[in-house]
Amino acid sequence: MNVNDDPAVSVCFVVTVDGIELGSFNTCEGLGCEVVLERREEGGNNGHVWQLPTRLKYPNVKLSRPLTRDTEKVAKWFASMTTGFSRKTAHIEARTGDGRKVAQWGLLEVVPVRWTGPSFNPDSPKVAMETIEIAHHGYVMEG
Repeated sequence: MNVNDDPAVSVCFVVTVDGIELGSFNTCEGLGCEVVLERREEGGNNGHVWQLPTRLKYPNVKLSRPLTRDTEKVAKWFASMTTGFSRKTAHIEARTGDGRKVAQWGLLEVVPVRWTGPSFNPDSPKVAMETIEIAHHGYVMEG
């Protein structure tokens, strides 16, 4: 394996929405897509059922991190939805611990779905975490 081929064992995910950086997140779940298949049975053909591709489905993306000063940026983004709504383009960039980019995904027509804040419980002190969930309509092809 080449020394420059870092497998990104320890990564953070930097998120930007239309050029506004929301900060770094520790976890990222839901990057992917699925081909929806329509099953059709053909009369006289008992050997198989046709599976026809119809469209692509994209799961929501969930990003989590400990609370930071960047939490305010997320709150402002969600609050901006009350005065009007426009779909944005987002970028999620996976970086190594020393800040080198490993991979990047561009998401089309991003919609914020949910923000979950920390639970405060004095009986079980833990790091205060937040999670954002975003929906999108596909990936941006970047050259």
